[in-house]
Amino acid sequence: MVRTESPICDFNLPAIEFELKGVDGKLYDLNSLKGSNGLLVMFICNHCPYVKSIIDQIILDTKELSELGINSVGIMSNDPNEYEEDSFENMKKISSDLNFPFPYLIDETQEVAKAFGAVCTPDFFGYNKNLGLQYRGRLNESRKESVDGAKRELFEAMKEIAISGNGPSNQTPSMGCSIKWF
Repeated sequence: MVRTESPICDFNLPAIEFELKGVDGKLYDLNSLKGSNGLLVMFICNHCPYVKSIIDQIILDTKELSELGINSVGIMSNDPNEYEEDSFENMKKISSDLNFPFPYLIDETQEVAKAFGAVCTPDFFGYNKNLGLQYRGRLNESRKESVDGAKRELFEAMKEIAISGNGPSNQTPSMGCSIKWF
């Protein structure tokens, strides 16, 4: 696996329209996912050690963000032929086992990840209520191992976005495994 960092935030870049299937069999699009104060789009997968180390914090943060009017969605864009752990069946299993509080969608063609410019897992895109990009940073300082007491950078940024509509000017890129392209 190749370690990759996300680019810096391109403030106010509009969110990309998409329609993807969730592990629950339903189709989701951008407007159906948007919360009253914004949307957090997360490119994640099942096999990545970076995602595995922070998934519990992702779950906690997305639950708390929903109380602030920020909805969240997880999108899996990896080639499941390269990593069986990222198959749709395994997506269903992990979403159920961990009780994801957000829809978990499959990007079978990888067109959505490419349109967003996603490069790694995890890769976070935080949008305000007008669906303008305000955050493209990391969850916290954790890497492949969870860091106890780490500052909740993503949560605090999204909270600021929920309140003011604007994200912080200083953001640290997310880092993780490169997306496994076809």
